[in-house]
Amino acid sequence: MFEFFFKYPIPVFTKGKLILLGAWPGWVLILLIVVFAGGLAWLIWRRLPEAAPRVRNCRAWSVWGLEAATVMLLLLLLWEPAITVAELKSEQNIIAVLVDDSRSMAIADAGADGRTTREAAAVKALEDGVLAGLQKKFQTRVYRLDGGLTRLDGPAGQKDSAQLDGLVAGTRPGAGSTHINAGLRQLTTETSDLPVGAVVLLSDGAENSGGIDVETINALHNRRLPVHTIGFGKEKAAHDLEIDDAAVAAKAMANSRMTATVSFHQRGYAGQKATLDVKDGDKLLASKQVTLDRDGVESSETIFFNAGDAGVKSIGFQLEPLPGEENAANNAVSRLVDVSGEQRRILYVEGEPRWEFKFIRRAEEDDKGVQIVSMLRTTENKIYRQGIADPSELADGFPVKAEDLFKYQAIIIGSVEAQYFTPVQQELLREFVDKRGGGLLFLGGRFALGDGGWASSSLADLFPTFLPNEKGTFHRDPATVLLTPAGAESPITRILDDRATNIERWRKLPYLSDYQDPGAPKPGATVLAQMVAGRTMPLLVTQNYGRGKTAVLATSGTWRWQMSSALGDPSHDLFWQQLLRWLAADSPGPVAAAMPQQTLMDEGHVQMTVVARDQEFTPAADAHVSAHVIGPGGMSAMVDLTPVPNTPGTFAMDWTAETPGSYVAEVTANRGTTELGKDVIAFRREDGVAENFHTEQNRELLEKLSDETGGRYWGQDELGRLAKEISYSEAGISVRDTKELWDMPVVFLLLLGLISADWLLRRKWGVV
Repeated sequence: MFEFFFKYPIPVFTKGKLILLGAWPGWVLILLIVVFAGGLAWLIWRRLPEAAPRVRNCRAWSVWGLEAATVMLLLLLLWEPAITVAELKSEQNIIAVLVDDSRSMAIADAGADGRTTREAAAVKALEDGVLAGLQKKFQTRVYRLDGGLTRLDGPAGQKDSAQLDGLVAGTRPGAGSTHINAGLRQLTTETSDLPVGAVVLLSDGAENSGGIDVETINALHNRRLPVHTIGFGKEKAAHDLEIDDAAVAAKAMANSRMTATVSFHQRGYAGQKATLDVKDGDKLLASKQVTLDRDGVESSETIFFNAGDAGVKSIGFQLEPLPGEENAANNAVSRLVDVSGEQRRILYVEGEPRWEFKFIRRAEEDDKGVQIVSMLRTTENKIYRQGIADPSELADGFPVKAEDLFKYQAIIIGSVEAQYFTPVQQELLREFVDKRGGGLLFLGGRFALGDGGWASSSLADLFPTFLPNEKGTFHRDPATVLLTPAGAESPITRILDDRATNIERWRKLPYLSDYQDPGAPKPGATVLAQMVAGRTMPLLVTQNYGRGKTAVLATSGTWRWQMSSALGDPSHDLFWQQLLRWLAADSPGPVAAAMPQQTLMDEGHVQMTVVARDQEFTPAADAHVSAHVIGPGGMSAMVDLTPVPNTPGTFAMDWTAETPGSYVAEVTANRGTTELGKDVIAFRREDGVAENFHTEQNRELLEKLSDETGGRYWGQDELGRLAKEISYSEAGISVRDTKELWDMPVVFLLLLGLISADWLLRRKWGVV
């Protein structure tokens, strides 16, 4: 219909450039239009019958507009308007046809009946004239696209049925991944010396490598190579439940409580219930019933589970399939978690004998993952040590050297005044958190917080609250405890798995025997629990500081939770075990390895960064860092890491995991003959899994790819015009063609319409 009125297809106007073929310059046309428009306005205004001013003005503008438009159109036609557009030369250009051959193309949701596989629908579209139409004007090359690009057809220019037969025989939708981005980049590289005029991509838009990157788009732009896309498959599933992500810490302490946030969406099951399971192999770690939100809306649920014994584990997160699901393979994901059995050592400095000290130590007696090394001030110049590794540990009191203090992962400071620590020791405390990345917990007490002079000390900024700079903030009075919304979600304060039951359990805990005003929380701090003693004040407050973290627990009376509760109640011990594990668990060693993602989907490119530090946790720029990688089938490799420019002490590894499976890398940093430290990181390559997710047609990606390259997205009912309209391209061997516009049917219809409307209005209003 468009060509009936405008003579040429749409690409001529969207890609062409308007020109005037007349001999007279364009400024003369503009001048004549202005003169004629002005003269018409004067004549019409003079000859228009008298009427009310508003009516007269309306009639004058209407008649003038119609006549001025007629004159403008006639003058424009005298200047011979035309449009120039680049057009591919017949027989001299190649059209590359890319057919998606990945596993998602085997889904049967295409075709008129909605039961044809996407691959079969793509082949049928080619058989029904698309390929033959292209072959009449161009040479064609047909490729299979999955994890890479493979040519299917015979010699370029082949025009018989052999090409299509090769395509039908060659496509077997079962490849484990789709890398449209890599395929297009490979095509531009391999055909750099060939006259490729356009690319036709038949796909469902599944892209497992993160989308089309700027480098690929630029490569297509440099070739002026348009990509025309044809989409297959449903754009929205009728009945499906899919996990989008599962966020969980990559490392954990043995037998610690872990938290995972699982996000998911659904279609067709709004308001229904589903069961979310967490498994270690076949072992069920946790289960939770979730309520499904509206169709297409992403929801998230937090679930707690026990990390179990030490070892690298593949933790699975699964939503049990619902009746009638179209794709149950996208209901489960797995994440690698390195559960460490290494014991964490916490230094506890207490300024006076008190019940809190005793009950904290007792709570940690059965926790094999944490060891408390304590120094208790019994008199002014005497300390009592417990949990020491050898007689020399803490023999001279609190450490004065970084290498002595930094061997601990966390520090607790009880009822101790700030002046107890020398300026050197205070600076070490700051570096312990900021530089070493340790955890620091301040407890309430007679000589703690504001009463201990910490507000006016050099370490006031370590506190997550603005401490009152005054005495008398410690009170031996009862106070009750309430969880905040943040505390209700935190693993530190999760005594019971069920959220509502846990909140109620905290509400019913025995009252504290004392409390201390910690001041107002600082911006960025998180209040997990509050205490009520006449007024509401923060009780447990946390914050991140530098590479580490700090917290305040503004009481010394949590021991009453143990003494006043029923025999065997685990609330007190569990709270303290979780608080101290949180404090110490993330404290890094001198050598720390990290990866942006530990599960590699359908590709083996491994990117790892390692931070190497010495005993004082100063970046070791002169270190030699290597990784011993062990993989499936007994595979073993030694890889040297290279320094990252402008980042002292940071090293990078680019390596390729050739085969699917689990890998473990032991990273070692040495300075000369001295070993600075080690770290272990696990990762896994999974092939064929990504194709199970986001199986709906990704029309957004296909349309964006076409728009950015100068092509277009084609519906399957529009393919009859593809062979003709694909010719308008500046890629390959092309010529600029000039197409005259004066004889377009729409021009004559427009002239007729303008003149007819003018005549009718003149008769109606009596204008001669």
